[in-house]
Amino acid sequence: PTRVLLAAVGDVMLGRSVGARLEAEGPEVAFAAVAGILAGADIAVANLESAVGVTGAPATKAYTFRAPPTAVEALALAGIDLVSLANNHSLDYGTESLAETQTLLARGGIRSVGAGPNRTVAHAATRFEFDGLTIAFLAYVTVPVEGSGFDPRVWDATDETPGVAWLDVSAMVADIEEARDGADLVVVLLHFGIEWELEPSEAQREQARAAIDAGATLVIGSHPHVLQPVEEYGGGLIAYSLGNFVFDGFWDPANDSVILLVELTAEGVARYETVAVTIVEGIPTLTEPAEGAP
Repeated sequence: PTRVLLAAVGDVMLGRSVGARLEAEGPEVAFAAVAGILAGADIAVANLESAVGVTGAPATKAYTFRAPPTAVEALALAGIDLVSLANNHSLDYGTESLAETQTLLARGGIRSVGAGPNRTVAHAATRFEFDGLTIAFLAYVTVPVEGSGFDPRVWDATDETPGVAWLDVSAMVADIEEARDGADLVVVLLHFGIEWELEPSEAQREQARAAIDAGATLVIGSHPHVLQPVEEYGGGLIAYSLGNFVFDGFWDPANDSVILLVELTAEGVARYETVAVTIVEGIPTLTEPAEGAP
């Protein structure tokens, strides 16, 4: 039977100082230490925590992120195949910038999920096929109103307007059931939870478990900037938060990260492991084993 090795990482933000390094030193600098692991997987997925490109103007919110166009090459060189845009930064530079981001990603051979020119596209599954095993990916965001007063929910895509797939559990359940029609497995990427919390909130547990109950095999969380536990539930697997992965300007514990490796078969999750990563000046490095560790 077909076995697919999936690698998943958390928030990837290739702007600010990391973007400057990409432009000065070359696109391979961001993922140099981890590209071997990511490219060695059959599929690698990440949350892309910014717009990409040169168009647009910053939204009126506390933090607005836009990575240079070479960020797409950085993702491709790292072996990343799919990025979620269902987050609270993909529209930081407006809807034209989102369109540019998706165009640049597609040109670079990187697929995206969770955002688009209208609700249908934002909620549509992105499918990958491996030797007859089809995996459908869905992505959603639900985050609180910012301290600045900005409410990312205004980015919820509608039938007429571009945006992200905002998490509504009943809509997610319907999307999962629909995706299962044309796929063996469904993976759901959720940008949710509370920043800096080391344990998932009750809402996170309910939302993630609802996805598994509806037929998803794997739920991959991001947004809190820190790692949260991985839980086996209902025959599936939930990683509540994979934390940051490429992100400058943070202090511990937000610089502790992992690569989640999950082996999937038609039956579901065969096994999983995490590879420890330490973020140094915004860039992931493989964590050295502790002194005296085997």
